[in-house]
Amino acid sequence: MSSFLKARRTSVRRPLTITAIAVLTLTALLVNPQPASAHGSAIDPPSRHYSCAVRWDTNWQNPIMAAQDPMCWQAWQANPAAMWTWNGLIQDNVNDNHQARVPDGSLCGGGDPTYAALDTPGLWRTQNIDNTFTWTMHDQARHGAAYIRIYVTKQGFDPVTQRLRWSDLELVKDTGPFPDTGWPTRPNDPLLNGVDYSFQVSAPGRTGRHVVYAVWRAGHADQNYYMCSDVRFPGGTPDPTTPPPSPPAPNNGCSAAYAIASQWPGGFQADVRVTAGSAPITGWTLTMRFPDGQTVGQSWNASITSNGSTATARNGPHNGSLAAGASTSFGLIGNWLGTNRPPALSCVATT
Repeated sequence: MSSFLKARRTSVRRPLTITAIAVLTLTALLVNPQPASAHGSAIDPPSRHYSCAVRWDTNWQNPIMAAQDPMCWQAWQANPAAMWTWNGLIQDNVNDNHQARVPDGSLCGGGDPTYAALDTPGLWRTQNIDNTFTWTMHDQARHGAAYIRIYVTKQGFDPVTQRLRWSDLELVKDTGPFPDTGWPTRPNDPLLNGVDYSFQVSAPGRTGRHVVYAVWRAGHADQNYYMCSDVRFPGGTPDPTTPPPSPPAPNNGCSAAYAIASQWPGGFQADVRVTAGSAPITGWTLTMRFPDGQTVGQSWNASITSNGSTATARNGPHNGSLAAGASTSFGLIGNWLGTNRPPALSCVATT
């Protein structure tokens, strides 16, 4: 069973030694830093923290996350506990004054510093939905609800560049109170072992990227949960996938041009041409600074070293010497997610 998503269970069957108690206490703190408030979140379309936890639950230390899922990566780096406790984003004793407790710009993180990275604008993974869709939340603790209020961002809001404010939202569903009984369970799912609350939601007039925002006040107490789900309605401007032509690099005895040869989800191949300047050169070094978290995995006709999203290519033994104005080329395969703009290039020649 997954260590990050498992529901907390308490069972004492026999006396424990002091050492065993210490080990169990440390494990509980690492796996579930907020066990008392681990109750639920939106799962379809998924909240940002649930979505990250599901995708990277058992692989969260893999550096490839930085290239393949940069928004989840920055959230893990900011505070891994926010991803481990995807079901615990809670505020107590709000007295229905959510705007006072959760200020503008901190809605996705519920006004809790632990979850603040969820408020960062960017290319969060989206789920395609229609303008009338089913929204589902999972309640592990089976508390029912005083209400669930579902909002959708207004047309014109850009979650890639803007932090969410209350004025950006339109209330599209208010469930009122309901008990936890009569809802479907997941008897074969040890992770989602509570009940699912599902509602039809209509958000006409939206196209493209949006945020579905929900506030769940539990039915048993003044406990309030907040969740941002990134969605894409039909139409609208797609996320950029085809980069514009690379600008010419400064000529320090050589110049370079970069072009995408092919691209697929999560990966791409690029061709790079290096050209000598007005004098012959005996070698060249090209620095490529990728703007969107891309990383280089393979190359040919050049030796490439990487430091995060900066890759440095050096000529091979066969293509370093170039006559004035002559060119050579090399290729690379890299990883990307969401946006794949060309890198900034800097070429330096050895004469």
